[in-house]
Amino acid sequence: MRALTVGTVAAIAALIVSTNTAYATHCKPSKWGPDDEIGAANRVTPASVLAASKLIRTGKTYALGIVVDSNMPAFPPRSLNLQVVQPNQQGGVSLFPNKLTYNDDIIQAWFGIGPQIDGLGHLGHEGVYFNCNKQEDFAAITGLKKLGIEKIPPIVARGVLLDMAAHFGVKNLEAGPTFNAEDIKATAKKQGVEIREGDVVLFHTGWIDHVLPNDPKKWGSTAPGPTEDAVEYLASKNIIAAGIDTWSFDPIPPDKEGRPFQGHVILFFDGIYILEAMNTGPLAADKAYEFLFVLGQARVRGAVQMIINPVAIR
Repeated sequence: MRALTVGTVAAIAALIVSTNTAYATHCKPSKWGPDDEIGAANRVTPASVLAASKLIRTGKTYALGIVVDSNMPAFPPRSLNLQVVQPNQQGGVSLFPNKLTYNDDIIQAWFGIGPQIDGLGHLGHEGVYFNCNKQEDFAAITGLKKLGIEKIPPIVARGVLLDMAAHFGVKNLEAGPTFNAEDIKATAKKQGVEIREGDVVLFHTGWIDHVLPNDPKKWGSTAPGPTEDAVEYLASKNIIAAGIDTWSFDPIPPDKEGRPFQGHVILFFDGIYILEAMNTGPLAADKAYEFLFVLGQARVRGAVQMIINPVAIR
């Protein structure tokens, strides 16, 4: 079941096309040089990892990925289909002298489904991507020649959770642009945390906990999220990645008419990664606002996105 309809996608695409002249394409060179392909992941250093490791107090771990199956609401035509097979073992035949049998799996899926990291080659503007890379120069149908997922090093960093649902005193936020830069600052102050350079910042809106299980169609076709000024504020803090418990990161409908997914553009042009459909509920329930964040994604050469299961450790 794909909750986000083709019609919705067409409408979003039409908005993008109709407003291309509303803001000019900008080429923003990477602060790490013209050959840089990993952006904010350059902020992961041995010193920063050692510092982040000191955040572990209890040893409790949290899986930030959610379970994905063929019913996961996804941006169409994205889908996932799994087949489990027993190659050449029909009728109980064993291929081994000790009668061993085995199962294998075949997956036909889009990597941009469910809990995922969006790489820097995912979204640009008018064919221009991170570090001034032009789509025609690096986006081959057989895989990205630059900015591929395999380039991202392990991301081990200080993680910060901002419970936006608690900030507004609700179980879950409503769809649309629901929190701005001032809300982020107020939430951080109330929780007693600060956003620092090199952080991974996650937002809890309550959508995985309360909307996905009860109304998957709503979860997959709309979403709460940060306003453009909130995203600009995040970018100014020089973080590594920003994540949320929705499928889109950006609010649907968008903050400003005719500017869907503009938060992606803002962050990607600064080399900052986006994490979507993060399972923030357990962290919020434990008031675990600061933790060690660990991610080592599958390194499929040339991939744009990747299904992930990061781990938070406190």
